[in-house]
Amino acid sequence: MSLGRLARLLAPRTIALIGGAWTDAVAAAGRKIGFQGETWRIHPSRDSDGTTRYYRSVDELPGVPDAAFVAAPAAEVPSIAAALARRGAGGFVCFASGFDETRTPRGRELAAALAAGAGTLPFTGPNCYGLINFFDRVALWPDQVVGGRPERGVALLCQSGTISLTLTFNGRSLPIGYLISLGNQDRLAVEDLIEALCDDPRVSAFGLYLEGVKDVGRFAAAIAKARAHGKPVALVKAGRTAAAAQVAATHTGALTGSDAVFDAFCRDAGIARCETLSALCETLKVLHAGGPLAGPKTLVFGPSGGDMAMITDLARHTALEFPPFAAPVAARLATILGERVTIANPCDVHTYTWFDRERLRATFDTVLHAGFDVAAYMLDCPPDDCADVSSFMMPIEQFIEASRGAPTRAALVAALPETLFKRLRERLLAAGVVPLQGQREALEALDQAAQVGAAWRAGGAPALVRPTRPVADAVTLAENAGKAALAAFGLPVPLARAVPPAEAARAAEALGFPVVIKALSAALAHKSEVGGVVLNVRSAAEAAAAAQRLASLADRVLVEQMVADGVAEVLVGIVVDAQFGQVLVLGSGGVMTEYLDDTTSLLPPFTAEAVRRALGRLRVARLLAGFRGKPAGDVPALVDAVLAVTRYAHAHVEELAELDVNPLIVRPLGQGVVAVDVLIRLARERQHD
Repeated sequence: MSLGRLARLLAPRTIALIGGAWTDAVAAAGRKIGFQGETWRIHPSRDSDGTTRYYRSVDELPGVPDAAFVAAPAAEVPSIAAALARRGAGGFVCFASGFDETRTPRGRELAAALAAGAGTLPFTGPNCYGLINFFDRVALWPDQVVGGRPERGVALLCQSGTISLTLTFNGRSLPIGYLISLGNQDRLAVEDLIEALCDDPRVSAFGLYLEGVKDVGRFAAAIAKARAHGKPVALVKAGRTAAAAQVAATHTGALTGSDAVFDAFCRDAGIARCETLSALCETLKVLHAGGPLAGPKTLVFGPSGGDMAMITDLARHTALEFPPFAAPVAARLATILGERVTIANPCDVHTYTWFDRERLRATFDTVLHAGFDVAAYMLDCPPDDCADVSSFMMPIEQFIEASRGAPTRAALVAALPETLFKRLRERLLAAGVVPLQGQREALEALDQAAQVGAAWRAGGAPALVRPTRPVADAVTLAENAGKAALAAFGLPVPLARAVPPAEAARAAEALGFPVVIKALSAALAHKSEVGGVVLNVRSAAEAAAAAQRLASLADRVLVEQMVADGVAEVLVGIVVDAQFGQVLVLGSGGVMTEYLDDTTSLLPPFTAEAVRRALGRLRVARLLAGFRGKPAGDVPALVDAVLAVTRYAHAHVEELAELDVNPLIVRPLGQGVVAVDVLIRLARERQHD
């Protein structure tokens, strides 16, 4: 796609408006925003008048339009697109609907005709609301235009026209440079626009509203480019509660839906995934004002004990840290604030120094040099249109002055979204202090900015590992075959023998008691659920009896050494997501895996450090560290075992459908780990011997 053409579409000097009433609204929006170029109107039957000339077609235009807004009936749009392509236009907004979003044969037919007619011409939509370039005063937008002309600002890219419009009404002083509605993404998708707008130095960050990603590989590359350009990304994506696309045979597959994979991608790629539009706006303000945070160490202080009491409650679902002041800093604050103030974090500084400029400034100077990653001053102000705000502005101005050149990021937090009036918000942003509206949203925004910062510091980015074609018609390997395959890549497995039931006692004696005996059949994916596993077999007689019972399930049994000194059971799995490819899943293992729902997902590249961090996110990490006097688990051996599984998965990317090691028993430190159950599913026609 020509970036030159795309630049013409986004910052045109000539615009063609094609259609009726909706283009009247676009013309009005252009006048309001102050568009300085030429606007040509096209309509098949409207008469020209003293103020507006109407052309009958694209071919009649007096020049070549850089951009067009097409609001014609869907059936006419393909020929209009072809005419724009013939004239050499820069691109167009396809406002018209009735294409593939209808999921009808006629809609798909029209979408194909539109793509063919447009040729290589870039366009947004169809079924989209348009675009606004606040930087260059361009509005191809059939509705209200609300926003200023910032020198720097965020680029908002949205699949919903209504949400696009809503975000411009935010009342939060979020500086918006571009607002682009994407619609069906038939030509220009979010990844195209991120790649293009990364090169605009005026763009500080990206905000996205997504319902789906068109090309995950290119999306990942676009996010990596944005990161390389220092432009962080925050998004809201619908579909958290959607059911998994397919029923999986493994525990791993059952626990990992596509949304969990998208979460993992966001975490590893350094994307702030927000739950609400409010949180998106607040997060974007933090990212716009100074990029990601250097870390999670947070100070919240203010003149209200009630606010401080609420902070730790509201922050309990975040990864923010509220460490105490270092002793010398605490001593200095005690001297400044007086003996009636308890020096803590969060810190209620009371109002004893409210009107004392010198003590206020000394307080702010101290906390902004106290080693926190962010210091948030919490204060709600009355509305400036009906109250005297001077007594509130004085301490805020002192805070602003103290923030200049300070090593700690500064934010002003209001408990209620509406208690930071517009003039104050803009004053704060201009000074580099982030105005955050709403206690919960503020904490979520700081948490997201800290997590983005952590991902950026970790380096690297997701490198998708995907088969060249979907894996279908998969078959399950017998357990002993699966273990042998993984053992070849370094996964520790127990000593075992696969024998007919009649030979089980002899095999058990050879291995040494106690043993485990299992029905051996590729058809038994979850043997424990059908009584296909007998544990703690301690004699030849017990082995013979167990094998006889299992003979009704399979004509062979697997006799294995039993691991009796496990510290914890861990699940290690690989699923192949339809979009993102191979995904590593770690979690609490054993028969309670689904019940505990203690899992985390990772995308490649799989490194020892990434695996260690992932294990630390699990509740089972407490057992691995040694819990209530029990020995710590062999985490180094666990990490090595996980990496062995990923090596096998990478080597079999074209045929692997699913892989499940559950449980992997972690023994005491220095004793290693053992994979006691393995399930591997490979594509039938692509199996390797």
